[in-house]
Amino acid sequence: MEYVTLNNGVKMPMLGYGVYQVDPAETERCVLEAIETGYRSIDTAQAYGNEEGVGRAAARCGLPREELFLTTKVWITNGGYEKAKASIEDSLNKLQTNYVDLLLIHQPFNDYYGTYRAMEEACRAGKARAIGVSNFYPDRFIDLASFCQIPPAVNQVETHLFQQQKQAAAVLRKYGAQLESWGPFAEGKLDFFRNPVLKEIGGAHGKTPAQTALRFLIQQGVVVIPKTVKKERMQENFNVFDFTLTPEEMARLEALDTGKSLFFSHQDPETVEWFMSIVR
Repeated sequence: MEYVTLNNGVKMPMLGYGVYQVDPAETERCVLEAIETGYRSIDTAQAYGNEEGVGRAAARCGLPREELFLTTKVWITNGGYEKAKASIEDSLNKLQTNYVDLLLIHQPFNDYYGTYRAMEEACRAGKARAIGVSNFYPDRFIDLASFCQIPPAVNQVETHLFQQQKQAAAVLRKYGAQLESWGPFAEGKLDFFRNPVLKEIGGAHGKTPAQTALRFLIQQGVVVIPKTVKKERMQENFNVFDFTLTPEEMARLEALDTGKSLFFSHQDPETVEWFMSIVR
């Protein structure tokens, strides 16, 4: 496993297991299989509805708590200091732990300044080893980072071959924060797994397109948290530390970047109104 040291000295695995859209009834099994495979970083969120499954797996896996790196996120309906503070306690209870390793704001909506104050308080109290944000575009990230007391350690955003977040990555480097990818496979969009460049480069190393895509991001310094419910895929995704892409191969993969989201834009009024409908 490779690690990155966050801006507060906490070490975070470069590869983790994400449970977005994992059925709550299947989460415990999936996380136990991921841990058995070798994963130590598990990423969940209040909005996923499966924190309890992650907590049960963490309690049952037999590993000391300090060997696991647990991430969760505060959802927009829990925005604001008081609601966020209560929701953090609820998440800790569901996860059966007295601290998380990384606590993120899930979306830059509602009173996320108040949410972040509650997270800073949790961090000072030892209930979160590191705090940060998710889905914050560079402008909102800079704003929050400029006025908070504990600098965000991580920004988790859509990052994959077709949306490499080059501008965001530069901003995060400037502010000492780590870029983390959600959707490293673009959820299969644009015929991702049959991309000819991915297939050719992966084939040269005896690796699959999925492994090649993950290795590309890791070599760029991006933390990845691929999701799958199949153990064989967990194992495939985990085996990405025994090869290195050449500079020429990296350049070819960098050229696939479109610079555009394949999912949603916070600058689209209809998208923002949809998020606001959740809060209401």
